[in-house]
Amino acid sequence: MLWQDRKTKLKQYMMQHQIEAALLTSPASIYYFTDFYSEPHERFLAFYMEANSQREILFVPRLDEQAAAGAAKTEAIVAIADGEDPLQVLKAAVQRPQRLGLEKNAISAARYERLLEALQQPQAVDIVDGIVALRMFKSEHEIAKVQHAVQIVEQVVAHAAAVAAVGMTELELAAEIEYQMRKLGADRPAFETIVLTGARSALPHGRPGAAKLQQGHFLLIDIGVQANGYCSDITRTFVIGEATQEQRRLYDTVLAANQAAIAASKAGISFAELDRIARDIIAEAGYGQWFTHRLGHGFGMEVHEPPSVAAGNTALLQPGVLYTIEPGIYHPTLGGVRIEDDVYIAADGSAKVLTSYPKQLIQLELGGR
Repeated sequence: MLWQDRKTKLKQYMMQHQIEAALLTSPASIYYFTDFYSEPHERFLAFYMEANSQREILFVPRLDEQAAAGAAKTEAIVAIADGEDPLQVLKAAVQRPQRLGLEKNAISAARYERLLEALQQPQAVDIVDGIVALRMFKSEHEIAKVQHAVQIVEQVVAHAAAVAAVGMTELELAAEIEYQMRKLGADRPAFETIVLTGARSALPHGRPGAAKLQQGHFLLIDIGVQANGYCSDITRTFVIGEATQEQRRLYDTVLAANQAAIAASKAGISFAELDRIARDIIAEAGYGQWFTHRLGHGFGMEVHEPPSVAAGNTALLQPGVLYTIEPGIYHPTLGGVRIEDDVYIAADGSAKVLTSYPKQLIQLELGGR
């Protein structure tokens, strides 16, 4: 019933906008409406659905036919062999709608042009907003899956803190982290694992490299997993050895910003206000110029989804919204600190923090290699 309810809501949106049929091509959206996930790479994967009938078709690469048959909640599956023209298969299988709903951010310009030509030039209507409006508000069923992904990733953080050693490279620790993710039941990392130390921890989206863990440095770990179709996302920052007074001040400022934004989280406050609350604390401490990104972002089946927890977003928090709170300071010489938690607005409008790994400054007493 879960997937049928989602389809019904999308059909209502389509009818409100006079859209006769929709063709979804984002793997995440296809999973959301059919319970079947595949990464097709260059092959054709699409879900076709009509607004005023029960007609729906999942188009899959032939190599995914058996998997789709066992998982997909859909009326029909059409498999496309390598060597076949998928748009000719599509043309033969569907009606010619006058107005066709597409996820325009999930289709290449070349395929878009060929698709419209194959279907005799229907008017293409972007339905991303309608899908986002559904996916942005998570059910308790979805939050249970996210909580499971959080539980896995927090075990991985604890393992990383336990096995880290002076002289180990960022890449070596990242490899250990990703091995542990799989060992604990994750399907895959939710994004490229971030492990940064020393001055490199001031790179908000830096990639792990050959830099070695050293005494007196920050160690920033930003990781997430995908498990059963849903993601988690957490950042914790450690100090290797004894923290200096300035490192403590920088860390405590980020922690205060994180805690204040979480405390303010509730239905009815704007995302922009949450960003302002955290940013003001960091600015008042004199680090404002080094908080260089938004406060957070939505996530779910994908690690970055609406809403954006940013200064320009005046939309109000509502029950069902899931997002991160992740203030940071990225000092070019001291290094960077980011503390990230996953937050959900419950049915009563209150905030539920899904992450629970300790946030007080942890000083790692590491042995050498």
